[in-house]
Amino acid sequence: MQTLAYGFPKLGEKREFKNLLESFWKGKISEAEFLTGMNALRDWMADTYSSSVDIFPSNEISYYDFILDTALMVGAVPSRFGEYKGLETYFEMARGRQAMEMSKYFNTNYHYIVPELESKNFYLLKNYPLEEYLYFKSKGIDTLPKLISPYTFLKLSKALVKSEGSSLPFYHLSKIEKIQDMENYLNAIFPVYEEVLKQLKQEGAREVLIEDPALCYDMNPEEWNLVYEMYNRLSKHMDIYVITYYDSVSDYERFVRLPVKALGFDLVSSTENLENIRKYGFPSDKKLIAGIINGRQVWRANLVEKIRLVEELLKITPHLLISNSCPLFHLPISVEPEEELPVHSVQIEGLPTLSLKERLAFAKEKLKELKLIKEAIEGHQQARMEVERIQNLVSVPFGVREEVREKIANLKEEDFERKVPYRERSKLQQGVLQLPAFPTTTIGSFPQTEEVRKMRSSYVAGKISESEYKEFIKKQIQQAIKIQEDIGLDVLVHGEFERTDMVEFFAQKLEGVATTKHGWVLSYGSRVYRPPIIYGDVYRPAPMTVEEISYAQSLTEKPVKGMLTGPVTILNWSYYREDIPKREIAYQIALALLEEVKDLEAAGIKIIQIDEPAFREGVPLKRKDWKEYFDWAIKAFRLCSRAEPHVQIHTHMCYSEFNDIIEYIYQMDFDVISIEASRSKGEIIEAFERFKDWDRQIGIGVYDIHSPAVPTKESIASVLERSMKVLPKELLWVNPDCGLKTRRWEEVIPALKNMVEVAKEFRERYAVV
Repeated sequence: MQTLAYGFPKLGEKREFKNLLESFWKGKISEAEFLTGMNALRDWMADTYSSSVDIFPSNEISYYDFILDTALMVGAVPSRFGEYKGLETYFEMARGRQAMEMSKYFNTNYHYIVPELESKNFYLLKNYPLEEYLYFKSKGIDTLPKLISPYTFLKLSKALVKSEGSSLPFYHLSKIEKIQDMENYLNAIFPVYEEVLKQLKQEGAREVLIEDPALCYDMNPEEWNLVYEMYNRLSKHMDIYVITYYDSVSDYERFVRLPVKALGFDLVSSTENLENIRKYGFPSDKKLIAGIINGRQVWRANLVEKIRLVEELLKITPHLLISNSCPLFHLPISVEPEEELPVHSVQIEGLPTLSLKERLAFAKEKLKELKLIKEAIEGHQQARMEVERIQNLVSVPFGVREEVREKIANLKEEDFERKVPYRERSKLQQGVLQLPAFPTTTIGSFPQTEEVRKMRSSYVAGKISESEYKEFIKKQIQQAIKIQEDIGLDVLVHGEFERTDMVEFFAQKLEGVATTKHGWVLSYGSRVYRPPIIYGDVYRPAPMTVEEISYAQSLTEKPVKGMLTGPVTILNWSYYREDIPKREIAYQIALALLEEVKDLEAAGIKIIQIDEPAFREGVPLKRKDWKEYFDWAIKAFRLCSRAEPHVQIHTHMCYSEFNDIIEYIYQMDFDVISIEASRSKGEIIEAFERFKDWDRQIGIGVYDIHSPAVPTKESIASVLERSMKVLPKELLWVNPDCGLKTRRWEEVIPALKNMVEVAKEFRERYAVV
């Protein structure tokens, strides 16, 4: 038996990746210095792997995104970027003025760059797998070259197609759905992949690791036939290890017949893969890669159970590799630098008092768990003693609050409904708000300048008092309100200067949730966040946002939005406990937020935005599991948004593929929704075109805040014109596509001025006020 790990977070112990990337973008370091720094990260990652596991891959240090790397590998560079000029073109594709769309990687919070396939003329542009394999080979390190399968790459891509029966432009980008189209693209892309494998083999590589998580989507027999032929062609060049993750494979019997050397299963996300292995056995001519260590949760594994499982699998097949269940980049680097995490827990008589830190395992610790399991099975006495010690840690109850559980048990159906239907509410709200047509607003946050970050750090470090910090925040709010009034926005925000992150901020104010100091995770590019840890029953001990938002409202006659993060997003962007169902955790968070909504109402706030950017990403990969998820996700939002009818409830969503879930989104019963979709307008607008009964107000983000480019009035107007082809103008709001926290004021102010001027021009052009 051997251990294999993959997907280790590239961020570095001290966020070296982020610092290198941003220094290079700002021109503080040269390209040569940037590449040298990245090679140092490669060396660190290899050292980390080799200290714990037997087999590990190369090609894991992408300079922005590994799907973008694959697009470059096959020569899929959109024509608008011109001739490929190395990193200049690479980063222009990722974050430039005409940047490509971003979307969530399956049901995770990692954002990938969506490949745009303008034609089927693929060619080998950059052999990333070979370059990194040779880098390690030159150092005498044997790695397993890794790449994304052609099938998964195409499932994540969009192709330029003709619009049929649509008011969209004649050509637009769309997912590859038809089986004949998939077959044509696979046949076109095969020669590039074959050349990659040939070159790897010539340089001494014996095997290759291919990630194919799209095999966990719902698949029909015709798709499986294409996948079989794909691996039949590729395996002629080299032995292939295929790994799948985030769910069970859609057809176990077809999967195990693929002509490859090893097959990888996620044995954590669902029970189906393991049930099938037990029921049908496993081929004697293949290796089984058992993903037994959870790559998406931070809890220590129950190693006694894991050892029992491995021993069972060894009876089914002697050709066993144990691994993580999915890429480890969903985790922070290591628990080691964390101080003890503050928690509130009910001590149970007769059981030892335990710290939260002792229960956690981040990426480094997951590698050690794999090593420990192997050593324990091999009979190492010290390993067996450590397994017993850990077993005592993971078996003790933690964070129980009976009064919280009683509230959940007493919920009734009427608790999930607003009191008045939308059409009646909207009339009441407009009577109160008196908003013009094409009302303008922002999503919530304003630039977190170096001064803001410095003052927050000083406050956390105890260098300034709480009163000094609060006074500073008040001044930032004053400035933000003045800027918004000067620009002419209709609905204002307080700017969120007191918030580090839209989830972490609330996690720090809720009981039953802990936050870390060093638990950084990459979301996209250089953007990092620290997911909270939900360890116990969740409740709100005191108001969380009322003070800042009430102060902002006192400075202006215009409405200021109350800003909350929704229960589904707090849950999906946190590491959550596994001893109770997710729906119960979501309802606990929702009840805490409902208390905040009621306090904001009492303070006279007339618009409350409850952001749910993670609503889509939590959707299971298989449609058979959708009903259960949407049932509790919709109810959780409705539970926390039960405001009085005159209070307008907004929500905001990010990078959501709306076509297949728009009916569920509608059931959330909000009044206004804003959508982060500036890089994918065509698909989003088409979703609303198909949903004929849409009657809610909507802001389709008019510019991409992830690019530093200031949008022109023409580009903003074109988005509105496009939207008006399928949505009544009376429903449209004008807003950026996301919060402005990561931008600079010198970008934000001219962008918002352009936005407001366009909205005013549209009111005049269409004779509405």
